[in-house]
Amino acid sequence: MTLDGATVEVVRSYLIAAAEEMRTTLIRTAFNPVIYEVLDFGISLYDEKLDLIAEAPGLTFFLGANDYSLQKGVEYVGAENLYPGDIVMLNYPYWNAAHAYDATLFAPVFLPDEAAPDADGTLVGYVCVRAHWMDLGAKDAGYVLDSTDVHQEGMLFPGTKVFSRGKAVRDIHELIRFNSRMPDVVLGDLHAQVSAIRTGERRLIEILQKFGKPAVDEAVAVIRAHSEQNTIDALAALPQGSWTAVDWMDDDGISEDPIRMQVTVTIEDGTFTVDFAGSAPAAKGPVNMPFGATIAICKVVLKNLTSPEQPSNAGTTVPLRVLAEPGTLFHAVYPAPTFTLWTGIVALELIYKALAQGMPERLAASTGGDVPGFMMVGDHPDTGEFFAISNNDPVGWGGTPEHDGLDATIHISESTVRSTPIEVLEARSGMLFERLEMRTDSGGAGKHRGGTGLQRDIRFVSPGEFLSVIKKTRTKPWALEGGLEPDPNQVVVFPGTDREERVSTKRVPVQPGDLIRLLTAGGGGHGDPAERDPALVRRDVSEGYVSREAAASVYGVELDE
Repeated sequence: MTLDGATVEVVRSYLIAAAEEMRTTLIRTAFNPVIYEVLDFGISLYDEKLDLIAEAPGLTFFLGANDYSLQKGVEYVGAENLYPGDIVMLNYPYWNAAHAYDATLFAPVFLPDEAAPDADGTLVGYVCVRAHWMDLGAKDAGYVLDSTDVHQEGMLFPGTKVFSRGKAVRDIHELIRFNSRMPDVVLGDLHAQVSAIRTGERRLIEILQKFGKPAVDEAVAVIRAHSEQNTIDALAALPQGSWTAVDWMDDDGISEDPIRMQVTVTIEDGTFTVDFAGSAPAAKGPVNMPFGATIAICKVVLKNLTSPEQPSNAGTTVPLRVLAEPGTLFHAVYPAPTFTLWTGIVALELIYKALAQGMPERLAASTGGDVPGFMMVGDHPDTGEFFAISNNDPVGWGGTPEHDGLDATIHISESTVRSTPIEVLEARSGMLFERLEMRTDSGGAGKHRGGTGLQRDIRFVSPGEFLSVIKKTRTKPWALEGGLEPDPNQVVVFPGTDREERVSTKRVPVQPGDLIRLLTAGGGGHGDPAERDPALVRRDVSEGYVSREAAASVYGVELDE
């Protein structure tokens, strides 16, 4: 059948609205602040061929990863073994494209047959919700920083029904309950994901019943073809060529040895190829990337370059080719540990670093280089109950060819994700925040300077463990076109005492009165600092972004009182 453009757009809007309603349901019902405050989730709708038809904003990497994990999950379970009301859980890292605490739940959607209401109906699609859980039987509470085997990282579900024909599978729920240090929160989040899935099922069925499946199929085909052609056309408009870049991560959580990352990005003949040859072999510690997660970060870059303002679907990433040899850093295989997936964050910056060689006039400099994450675990000082709560701190974004980078903003790898509010962190843990402010001179200087990073001082009011999760503290974020590189992220434990130490990824026991200071990186500068408008330098000094001394020594702008 042939549809007019208006009908195609109406169908697209209905599908996106269904995903958005799933998102709202998850946020309103989740128990875990990582989900309802930070938005650490991914929500997607698929047709019966497992092709993406709509998604809702969440953690960028999760959206791309859902495509891979759904394919693996359905392959493992078998579409012929799925029935109305089933919900399947998958967290096996090598299939799930994430670590073991990122639980993916998916469900088949069946269109009822009005002529045979008692039959199962016709399989017409899938709905998928991925979200971060706080505890699922790993060897350590909170985050696992030094595992050497995937079995130290939590219970593994390769594709297990948690609901069968609409009824909870009690044995699986109880298995989860008895293998979590936070069973109420974890099961609460499971049921929040179930609520979102049921919402998506209902809405997808309503859309198919309203327009008819042939019309929806035709609309989806038109949308997909249009997105694919848009991507190909956008790639053709970009500089053609091949560019290689190298960067280093601090360590793997086991040794102090830096880890080499290399990528070659090629744009030619309507394809976008990302090749990680030259990167380190698989690491002993938990920084290895499941291949699905590697594909997901490459999808982020392709989408950003070609169609940043358009909704995603299966056509968006057709031109993508990702290469990584099995058994290497970017293609983990069993039983390689995968829990600390900051590798993907640093690698996203690395891909842009390679591309910037061919198109510096189009791209920003590095955004802080990494995501400075932290967590506290312990017993709550008021209730005595075990808690685990985390936060990803803002960094400065890189200067662009046209303007300064954003100040103190969540890293580009995380899309709409937010920091955990101080009010939530203090209420749910033994942390007291004495200082949170932007740091003067933390952004890389340039014609367009990098945005500033933060200083966060944390005083502890109860004993527990503090976990820092950062993988780029030894090497600086990169700059462009003569801009300057900012200082990297830093974690200073017990500053001003004889125990003071600078760390990156570490689990640190803390006692009441202890202090830990986080210094997040600014963005890289873009362009020669000598070319910066002196009026902008004066403004930066007056507002505290740049010091008087840096104005004179770096920008050549002398200021009187």
